[in-house]
Formats: sequence, structure tokens, C-alpha cells
Amino acid sequence: MTDKTGSTMRRLLAGGSLAVLTVAMAATVPGMARADGTPFRIGALNPVTGAGSPYGPGMQKAIVMAAEEVNQTGGVCGRMLEVTAEDTQTSPDAAVLAVKKLIEVNGAQVIMGTWSSGVTLAVMPITTAAGIPELNTSGAPAISMEDKDDMVWRFQATNDRFGQAFAKIATMRGFKRPATMAYNNASGIGNTEGFTKAWTAGGGEVVSAVVYEPKRPSYRSELQQILAANPDVVVMGSYLQDTTVILREWFQSGQSPDLKWIIPGWAANQQLIDALGPEVAASIISVDSISNETAPSYDHFAAAYQAATGSPASGNVYAAMTYDMVISWGLAMQAACPDTAPKAINAAIRSIDSADGEPVYTFAEGKAAIEAGKTVNYEGASSRLSFDQYGDVTPDFSLSEIEGTSFVRKDVVKF
Repeated sequence: MTDKTGSTMRRLLAGGSLAVLTVAMAATVPGMARADGTPFRIGALNPVTGAGSPYGPGMQKAIVMAAEEVNQTGGVCGRMLEVTAEDTQTSPDAAVLAVKKLIEVNGAQVIMGTWSSGVTLAVMPITTAAGIPELNTSGAPAISMEDKDDMVWRFQATNDRFGQAFAKIATMRGFKRPATMAYNNASGIGNTEGFTKAWTAGGGEVVSAVVYEPKRPSYRSELQQILAANPDVVVMGSYLQDTTVILREWFQSGQSPDLKWIIPGWAANQQLIDALGPEVAASIISVDSISNETAPSYDHFAAAYQAATGSPASGNVYAAMTYDMVISWGLAMQAACPDTAPKAINAAIRSIDSADGEPVYTFAEGKAAIEAGKTVNYEGASSRLSFDQYGDVTPDFSLSEIEGTSFVRKDVVKF
């Protein structure tokens, strides 16, 4: 909402996990065109609490930040962007309730920012049935397969591509006897299945595979099953909490002290080092997707994110993704103008990353080019944003290992 001077107001619901962040710049701001249409409502659905909590608040902030950037140009096609946020709690059940509220109560016309695959798969049927596009940072291949109406857009690498990166890294490091451990959900299993598919296609063998249940106080039996196969590396499809328990129990057992672990970056992060200590973390190879760090769009985003949060953008790769969601949506909205119905905007998304279009790196550049009748190629802050037939992107991947007390990038895997 805005006050009489047009300043942005934000309201947090005290005492609860739900937040409402409304962004609308008044037409009284100097240099802005008057927005005669109703605001276009974005529903931000992020993991503010739960397993995704290291990233969710920054993801939410990036959505609000990008909406403010769009509104500062005078909005899109006569409309301002308005953001209402809810917390998924990294729980499919909580996310279903939250997305229904965003759509039915808050009038959201697009949903942005779901993180875990289980959450995205839970909310997709609801958004699709409502004719509302869903933009996410989830990896499960099933997301692409179940998106029959081309209404779901993925700004993160698929688990299959993560698995391919894991396999490339295992080959680079000379491992011969990998095993896998997967958290029992779509993301965890998708990661290890992606690895197994890529590894066995190259003639390799996986010596042991375990799927484990969430929120267990101990994983000793599952760990013993893995160690009995004498692997030289364990490839994980896991989250921070369960990874912490598994690696602590492995280290305390004293078994296979030379064992290495390939772990996705959302679990193998600074918090894992802080929980386990550098000695345990020395056995970890952390793999994560990389933002489009050489693009001017990333520099623009990173400076704004640092100013808004006081934290470096490099610490939250998902924030760049949610930022790009808003910028991409705004450009598609401009391309679809004067039709700003959600399905019309959805149909225009691929047009804003046209390979033969004029390269643009900010919303303002893209808006000006589209208004001038040009085709554009938005080079995102999170990746090159070349959406494939499934609405998926393919970022590069980092290989990081501990140096001192932090993970440091040692190599890059490209596809």
C-alpha cells in the first residue's frame, strides 16, 4: 500500500510466519507515468522457515526489490506491481494453504519463488487450475513432465542436470565406487537418480543406494548399509539438517576416514561447516548452480541486493533467480501489452529471451527496447535464461571445497 506521499509501505504480521509485503509506487513520484490500471498482483511464496530458511528471506527480498525497480520506471503497460508474500515453511501442506490464500484472498495473478520440489509439485495443480503461472527454483524432473499447460517456469537447474554435474565431478576426481543417499522426496531422489543415470550411461556402477526418511534423529543403520559397500564417494540428495546428522555420525564412527562426499550446495553451505567443523567439512565437495556472474545484469542485481540486505549476493544464488522472475515477468508483460491477463503474459515469456534479440540487462533497458518495437534477449542475473521447451534453464555449476573455514570455488562445470 502507499501513504499520501507515495512512499512504499510494508507490513509484517506480528507473531506469525506469514508476511505481507505490498509494493506500489504512487503516480505522484517525480518522473513517473500515472498508473491508471489496477495493480498487477504477484504472490511471493518462499521458504522463510524450514529447510529453505537460509535462502527464503533473501528470495523474498529480491522479489520485492525487483518489483520496486519495475515500478520506478512507471510500471508496465499502465500497471504497477504489487507483492504479497507468504511462507511455505518448506512444507507442501503449508504451501498449499498459503497458495490458496494468495490466490483466493489476495488476488495473486502469478506465483513466484517456490523452492523445494515437493512444495512446487504440491502447488502446481492449484495454480494451473486457476489459470495462474507458477515460477520456481525447484529441481525435480516431474515438474516439467506434469506441466501440461506450459504454465510453470523453472529458474533453477533440474535434478537431472545436477546429477550430470555430480557425475562429471566424480569422473574429474577419479572416483570409481560411488554410493548414493537420498532424502525421500522428489528433490532428494531426483538428484541421486540423475547421478545414477549419468554415471551408469558412462559405464560406471553405483555400489549402494539408500533412500532415507526425513526428520530422523539418527541415520546409523542407513549409513552402515552404505559403508558396508566400501564406496570411495557418497553422492547426496539431501538438506542441511539430515546432512549434518549423517556426516556427524560418519565422522564419529571412525569408519572409512578417506571417504568423500558430493553434496548439493543448498545442504553443503557455511552453516554445515559451522555445525560440523572444518575437519569434517574437509571431506565435502559442494556443488551448486552459479549465477550469471559475468553479465552486467548480475552486477546490477548484486549491487542492489547488497544495498537492500547488507549481504553479498554470492551467498544466496536463489535470490538472483527470484529477482529474474520479476524482471522476466515484467518484460513479458510489456511484450504482451495491452493484454495483461496472466495467460497472455505467460505466452510472451519466451519472446523476451530471443536468441536474435537485442541484449538487455535491466528492466529499464528491456522496457525501452520493447516500446521501440525491438525484440529483446534478457540476459538474466541468475543464468542466461534460455528457456527450453519445458520452461527450464541450464545454468553452470560450481565445485567448491573447504579452504580455511569456508567453501571456496575450485572449478566450474559447464553444459
